[in-house]
Amino acid sequence: MEDKQRLQALVDELNMYQSQAELLQQQIEGLKATITDITIAKDTLKAINGKDDTETMVPIGAGSFVMTELKNTDEVVVSLGAGVAVKKKIADAEETLEDQKKELEGVMQKMNSDLQKITEYIMKKSPEAEALLQKVEGQGQVGV
Repeated sequence: MEDKQRLQALVDELNMYQSQAELLQQQIEGLKATITDITIAKDTLKAINGKDDTETMVPIGAGSFVMTELKNTDEVVVSLGAGVAVKKKIADAEETLEDQKKELEGVMQKMNSDLQKITEYIMKKSPEAEALLQKVEGQGQVGV
C-alpha cells in the first residue's frame, strides 16, 4: 500500500508541475506578443517622425481602418501602464518604449529559466514514477 501512496503523491506532484509549466508557457507567449507590439510601436514612431501632413490608415477595430492625415508628429501619447498615459516627444516616447521592452525581456528571461527548471524536474521524476507504477502493477498481479 505504501508504494501506491507514494505513486499517487508523485503523480499529483508531477501534475502540479505540469500545470505550472503550461501556465508559464502561456504567460511567456503573452509577453512575446507585448514585446512585438512595443517593437511595432517603436518602428512606427521612427517612420512617422517629422512627417506631418502624411496620409495614413488608423485601425478602428474588427480589421477596419479609417484614412486620416497626421497633423503633429512631434508628440505622441504613450501608455505607462495601470491605465496611465502621457504625452511625450517622439525621442522620449521611443526611450520609454525601449525601457518597457527591456523590462519585459528580463521578466520573460526569468520565466524561461523557471520553465526550464520545472521541465528538468519533471523529466527527472517521470522515470521514478514509471518505475513505481511498474512495481505497483507487478504487486497487483502477484496478489491475483
